[in-house]
Amino acid sequence: MALAKNKKAFHEYFIEDKLEAGIELIGSEVKSIKASQVSIKEAFIRIINGEIFIMGMSVVPWNFGSVYNPEERRVRKLLIHKKEIAKLHEKVSQKGYAIVPISVYQKAGRIKIEIALGKGKTNYDKRDTLAKKDAKRQIDRALKDTYR
Repeated sequence: MALAKNKKAFHEYFIEDKLEAGIELIGSEVKSIKASQVSIKEAFIRIINGEIFIMGMSVVPWNFGSVYNPEERRVRKLLIHKKEIAKLHEKVSQKGYAIVPISVYQKAGRIKIEIALGKGKTNYDKRDTLAKKDAKRQIDRALKDTYR
């Protein structure tokens, strides 16, 4: 079950490779995320000194937490093997590629994030994707009406 999704990523990028990662969280952030108080719409991912971080991810402070609640938009480290980070870094160094967060979900009691390697779309590609989506929607509507 997804706790947060980034639909904008599919509009902005051609998704090539997906990867599951853990998130290094502090204290009450876990309870807040499990209550779906998380947003990754404006989040982005950077590789700094061989480590991978998510920036701009919003986790609303938990209501019943103490005064030691962490900041809402702090930088969080992602937990991935070094070999995978090296592969991502190699691809991202090429022009047009970026690492984008796709969704945050719970797996076996742990909070996971799905990240993807994406190649940026041009305005033409975005319009083409929207046109195909619209055409498919119209076809589905026409088929639905004929079977009624």
